[in-house]
Amino acid sequence: MDTTPLFTNDTIVFGFLMLALGFIFYTESLEKGFWPKFYKIVPGLFMAYMIPALFTTLGLIAPEWESIKESGEIVTGKSNLYYVSSRYLLPAALVLMTLSIDLKAVFNLGWKALVMFFTGTIGIVIGGPIAILLISIFSPETVGGAGPDAVWRGLSTLAGSWIGGGANQTAMLEIYGYNQTRYGAMVFVDIVVANVWMALLLIGIGKRNKINKWLKADTSSIEDLKNKVSTFSEKVKRNPSLTDMMIIAAIAFGTVSIAHLSADFLAPFFDDVVSNIKSPTTKNIFTFLGSKFFWMISIATIIAILLSFTKAKNYEGAGASKFGSVFIYILVASIGMKMDLTLIFDNVGLIAVGVVWMTIHAVLLIFVAKIIKAPYFFLAVGSQANVGGAASAPIVASAFHPSLATVGVLLAVFGYAVGTIAAIGCTILMELASAS
Repeated sequence: MDTTPLFTNDTIVFGFLMLALGFIFYTESLEKGFWPKFYKIVPGLFMAYMIPALFTTLGLIAPEWESIKESGEIVTGKSNLYYVSSRYLLPAALVLMTLSIDLKAVFNLGWKALVMFFTGTIGIVIGGPIAILLISIFSPETVGGAGPDAVWRGLSTLAGSWIGGGANQTAMLEIYGYNQTRYGAMVFVDIVVANVWMALLLIGIGKRNKINKWLKADTSSIEDLKNKVSTFSEKVKRNPSLTDMMIIAAIAFGTVSIAHLSADFLAPFFDDVVSNIKSPTTKNIFTFLGSKFFWMISIATIIAILLSFTKAKNYEGAGASKFGSVFIYILVASIGMKMDLTLIFDNVGLIAVGVVWMTIHAVLLIFVAKIIKAPYFFLAVGSQANVGGAASAPIVASAFHPSLATVGVLLAVFGYAVGTIAAIGCTILMELASAS
């Protein structure tokens, strides 16, 4: 089947995404009429995600596609916009948003942030087997299969992805030997369910005051961090000159360059170290250390934190975090274009497993947040640090305030560290659930 979208040139597609973002910001700035009422319900960040998703659903653009030539040859095509956004713009955004961070205030956020993160992890670990048990009542064939085709083996890759990230997902594929010809269906469930959940979290951000009131949450530590950064920003605020803009670009992309250079060295080095570990279980637990993306994000964040102790932080006054926010919105739009809403109906059974699984994760987070009176910020970021990893946790965190993006990254790094071992625990439970 030919799935070629109307526009395949990335230059044109990028223009569409920027026009969508421009439309969102323009309408969000209007003070009268329909739009102010609309954006009170639906946050602009959600629209930045959803409009590109609609473009993809309508066949205007696509993240990847297959074209059939007149000779009958099938040629695959792919957009590079998400790759560029996640590898270049995301680390640059993290640098610019972290320059003015008050590290002491971040640590003052306290234990609730970690509790919500690990609650999210537990929600994924127990959610998988419970989803299998529930779906097996109505559709046992959906969660059945034997040998390499056993569905629980495929779902193990979701556990790896939803607790850690891509490296953990690949590790689970290797550990449990799922039939790779069926792996595409699991990747699809990952994209659909995780992205729909992120969309719901973004909508919740617009309602955060009501949610926090219901949770009886103490938001003082978050507000303190936001106020410290805002006060500092006002103190050093100035009309940016061309020199300021060029230095901000140099700081951002110079750091990205160093992060990529270091990742190109460290990832292969640790990949060799890990490959020499004799224990298969231990080896796969540390697979994430061979991920260039992990090292690139980690090093960019570390350099940015170090820069926050220098005069470089004064560039916040020239709008450093605003430039970072531009990059984040472009990343959100490129994530949105990966979502084709019509494909949800192509594999309803597995999607149902994913939805039940994510619902258990969400319910547990809400339950614990209510008990410990954790703010919605900790719930949303704790969830995305698991499910979305370093690519989307900063997006959700920065939607609350640019200065909070670093919190998302730090928690996502925890996800990489515990991802594989927690996913193995989840998979053991899913195998038992499938056998029952």
